[in-house]
Amino acid sequence: MKKNILRILCLLAVPMAVHGAPRTNDFPTVDRVLYVQECIAAHPDAGKFEMTNKCSCALDALAKEIKYDDYVQLSTAAKATTIGGERGGYIRDSEKLQADIKRYKALQAKVNNGCFVGPPTAR
Repeated sequence: MKKNILRILCLLAVPMAVHGAPRTNDFPTVDRVLYVQECIAAHPDAGKFEMTNKCSCALDALAKEIKYDDYVQLSTAAKATTIGGERGGYIRDSEKLQADIKRYKALQAKVNNGCFVGPPTAR
């Protein structure tokens, strides 16, 4: 009798564990591809096969650190700092956006270091 009750409890716990588990990989495929392509392009002197693996590793590590929506916000702010003039000034003057950019760069440095992605190569 105890054995049957234990089996029933285990069977009931499986769906709860599956549905209750947080998604660790919510990055859409297209954004994964774009990230890896940008990473490879930043390292033109390295082999494409080597960098494909290293850059994929870096993105997988990044996806474990933050959710996709946070990634979009942080990476957009980081990329937007290159906008010149008044529009770019808003980003450069915003303390919150600067904190986001700092956080994103720190995350990128962490995952790049962990996956042996060196600094971008100058072209």
